[in-house]
Amino acid sequence: MNGQIQIRLTTLALARSHCTVSELWVKYYALGGSVSQFEVQAYLGGLLVLHGSERNILADAMNELLEHTPVDIRVPRSEEDEPAETSGDSKRSLGALGAFLFTAEEAEQERLDAVTRTNLLDSPGEARFDRYTQQARDYFQVSSSIVALIDDHRMFLKSVLGPIEQNLPREITFCNATIRNAGPLIVPDALEDGRFSANPLVVGEPFIRFYAGYPLRGPGGWTVGTLCVIDQHPRSFSAQDGRFLRRIARLVEDEINA
Repeated sequence: MNGQIQIRLTTLALARSHCTVSELWVKYYALGGSVSQFEVQAYLGGLLVLHGSERNILADAMNELLEHTPVDIRVPRSEEDEPAETSGDSKRSLGALGAFLFTAEEAEQERLDAVTRTNLLDSPGEARFDRYTQQARDYFQVSSSIVALIDDHRMFLKSVLGPIEQNLPREITFCNATIRNAGPLIVPDALEDGRFSANPLVVGEPFIRFYAGYPLRGPGGWTVGTLCVIDQHPRSFSAQDGRFLRRIARLVEDEINA
């Protein structure tokens, strides 16, 4: 029996019986199912493949729930035991949406793999990226604007305007902090920010005082780098500034994922 038929019937049965995925997962787990509730939900959404045996346990769980309702739908079991992706492949297929299923080390490896898949590391400058760093620098009237990719040990500048050194060690860069954020990292005055006041890029060249960076998502939704603007003078950052930085960042993401 095709897995897609099981998915459609299970989804229909849940809707008509007013049962929740959480209730289904509890029954499924009690019957010996081994995947998480999130993975069951991803499977029902067509985002994940389950082994035939796991699908059959889920079908049995759905049918047991339906026994206590007037709904006459029944989810058939698979006649074949189809091979499935490994657990690692299943998680990987979810991309960054499944980040919480990984250890910190595994998630970072997935992120690094996404950086590699952009095929942009160590590539020459391109006008399609330079136009956005130019727009960002012009709007903010700052000394520097960059599109950066962060690999395991360095910050590679795909596009740079201003006195920012290529291939800086990752750990000292502001962008290394930005890629850990879901949203932008705004530092109005680095000398007044305890996270960065002693940073060598603040107390030495290029003497960063203002920084605003937005994380850039690449293959699988993993954060691969940043769009940021930098200046040697502190400054404020308005809601309008935030909207502009986000809009430009989204355009850069389009180029990364083209």
